[in-house]
Amino acid sequence: MSVAEQMITIAMVVLGTVLTRFVPFILFPTEKSTPAYVRYFGKLLPASVFGLLVVYCLKDVSLFSGTHGLPEAIAIVFVVLLHLWKRQMLISIAGGTICYMVLVQYVFV
Repeated sequence: MSVAEQMITIAMVVLGTVLTRFVPFILFPTEKSTPAYVRYFGKLLPASVFGLLVVYCLKDVSLFSGTHGLPEAIAIVFVVLLHLWKRQMLISIAGGTICYMVLVQYVFV
């Protein structure tokens, strides 16, 4: 990439970031109540994203070869227990990811 292309790329990334940060405040000012459909999506999407992550992470697990899905099962149990304890989705996702990576890198080598 030339210097001009790099600068344009950086400018576009900054613009995209700024737009995604400020547009919601412009569309939904604090003086007006949040529309019902936005509140609905706010309740629905976190669980949907978690479900999507589960399906995506388990799609290639083979119970008949390798570690037989044991690291994945241990990480899932860890995520569930961590989520029941802390009730924070990001902590659950990060904790499960760390648990799984430790298992596949050091335990199930």
